[in-house]
Amino acid sequence: MDQTILGIGTRLQHTQHGPGVIVGIKYATYIISFINAGIKEIDKTDDKLDEIIPENVTVEVETHSEVEKSLLKILRLWGGITENVPLGDKWIKGMMLLQPADKSLKPKEIPVEDFFHKIVMLRDRLRVLEQNINSNKTLTDEEKVNIQQYITRCYGSLTTFNVFFKNKEQFFVGDKSNRDE
Repeated sequence: MDQTILGIGTRLQHTQHGPGVIVGIKYATYIISFINAGIKEIDKTDDKLDEIIPENVTVEVETHSEVEKSLLKILRLWGGITENVPLGDKWIKGMMLLQPADKSLKPKEIPVEDFFHKIVMLRDRLRVLEQNINSNKTLTDEEKVNIQQYITRCYGSLTTFNVFFKNKEQFFVGDKSNRDE
């Protein structure tokens, strides 16, 4: 089986992780949501990976909306699972000091790890909101685009916190079209 051409929504069986569904695709890997093992990134050429082909199902029966429903069910099931996002090494065991302008007031110390965890949770919740908007059947495409623009602006506002992330591929990214200006 040529596993390098599978798409999002494809059902798979992995000998180690069990059954799962492709929820994301990168150049050389699939991001797969496994029922028993959670979300894993698996090499496209992994020989322990097999496509599950349902018996007695015609192409007409399995529509795009059925795939969407299946993915939404999996995302809701695993909605509480967050991506493991590492904090930049220089911030580990660090403290944030919030000093009020009024020196008679006591400053507030917050562990950087706690603050970073809140940032990652916010990002995860924005992603879920984005998924809910995209899968909403009552919103028009125009309404979805308008709401998406606000979410993009939220990501842009959060780019200040990219300094805490260890890996650049996990940074917040706002509107890319205005980056060159």
